[in-house]
Amino acid sequence: MSTKIPINIAGNLVADPDLTYGESGVAHAKLRVAVNQRVQGPDGSWHDGEPVFHNVSAFRALAENASNSLKKGDPVTVSGELEFRSFEKDGERREARRIVAETIGPDLRFGTAAYQRSARAAGPGASTEAGLQAAPEPTYNIATKGPVSVSPFGEPARNEVSL
Repeated sequence: MSTKIPINIAGNLVADPDLTYGESGVAHAKLRVAVNQRVQGPDGSWHDGEPVFHNVSAFRALAENASNSLKKGDPVTVSGELEFRSFEKDGERREARRIVAETIGPDLRFGTAAYQRSARAAGPGASTEAGLQAAPEPTYNIATKGPVSVSPFGEPARNEVSL
């Protein structure tokens, strides 16, 4: 029997994501995330508590993007479902838990990131006219909270945002 519970965690990657492909060609990334809680001592001072390690699985495009974007030590946030599984090994009944990720991202409390959309294959019937190239998908700059436009002529457009 399998039980799934919604969960969100923020922690650090213990190792680089491990990307593999199943027999059906589906990408699967395994991540290990350490979560440290801050604990206040009796004298009022704060220190790190014992870390809790979570196994995280991501599939398909999320797995590939996580593997290409993240590395050991990166602060991340993960949202998904906590899955408990029970199985038998060597005649003993065992239990395992993992988080099946729906979203994974860098934790922006500790740094900045520049978002870049992944290239997607053109769908059926998509074509370009008279040799013109289709405009690339927009990229978003998280630091400025605005889109970064790229001119079809190769020169970056200036679209700065002031807050």
